[in-house]
Amino acid sequence: MARFENIVRVMNTDLNGDKNIVYALTNIKGISYNLSKAIIHCAKTDETKKLKDLTEKDLADIEKIVENPQESNIPSWLLNRNKDYTTGKDIHITGTDITMTLREDVNRLRKIRAYRGIRHEMGLPTRGQRTKSSFRTGAKVGVSKKKK
Repeated sequence: MARFENIVRVMNTDLNGDKNIVYALTNIKGISYNLSKAIIHCAKTDETKKLKDLTEKDLADIEKIVENPQESNIPSWLLNRNKDYTTGKDIHITGTDITMTLREDVNRLRKIRAYRGIRHEMGLPTRGQRTKSSFRTGAKVGVSKKKK
């Protein structure tokens, strides 16, 4: 948790110290607005403060809650990985771990030849959207006229 004038480092991410705590924490990958408010509530910190005005103890408390939100009684529906595939537990992933986990999940779907994995391979939508007019790629779009 290093400080340089208006930059505060939390969870290996440089955050703008001039921002409100709630909005500054949302710049950490994996933390939404609602989770940010829950973290601040659990840390018993005033959410109207600026990030640069927090003490080292406050920042340490916030970082501890972000690392393990289940211990701080944050509800499981706020976590970003409910019933994890490997562990079966509700966990919360932040930072670069999110991109690695997402890549592993997609690769697992491709490997087992699941429908979603095949759609990922082909670059098509995986959640049942229509593809007649949307998701068109390539040079020609639309209907071309017949030549006489």
